[in-house]
Amino acid sequence: MTSRKATTYGFKRTSALLQTSIRRASETRGFAQSRLLTHWAEVVGDEIAAVARPVEVSYARQGMGATLTLLTTGAQAPMLDMQKEKLRERVNAVYGYNAIARIRITQTAPVGFAEGQVDFNHRAKVKAQPSVPAETLEAATSLAAPVADEGLRAALETLARNVLVKSQR
Repeated sequence: MTSRKATTYGFKRTSALLQTSIRRASETRGFAQSRLLTHWAEVVGDEIAAVARPVEVSYARQGMGATLTLLTTGAQAPMLDMQKEKLRERVNAVYGYNAIARIRITQTAPVGFAEGQVDFNHRAKVKAQPSVPAETLEAATSLAAPVADEGLRAALETLARNVLVKSQR
C-alpha cells in the first residue's frame, strides 16, 4: 500500500496560521472554546443568534461554573431571559460538560455607541456618486450598447463612465 504524499509543498492553511491568534484573542474574553464565537448561529440557532451575541465568559473566584454574558437589545431581553436554560444546555454541549452555570443578559440600544451595538454584521459601504454630466452618461451608454448580456453591459457602462469622468478631470 502506498502512502499519500502531502501536496502542500511547504504552504500552510490560513486557519493553521491564524489559530493561535484567534485562540489568544478569544481567551482574553474568557472563551476557552472559540467555536462558541465563530459558530454562534449553529450553537444557539438562527432566531437567537439574530438578537443576541456572546460578549464574555467570566469565572467566579470561589464558585463552580462560569457566567456567559450575552448582549441584546432591550426589547429582546425578556424573550431571551425565558430561554436561558435552553441556551445554557446548547452552550454546554459545545464544551462537553457543564462549564456555564449562569447566563447574564446585558441590554443595549439597537443603535448608538460603537461598543454597544448588537448587529456585528458588516454592511457594504455606500459611496456617494459624484455628479456626472449628461453627455458623459450618454457616451458611456453608447459604448456599452452593443453588448447583449445585461449584467456585463451594466458593468461596462459603469467602467466607461468612471474612465470618462477620470479623463475629464
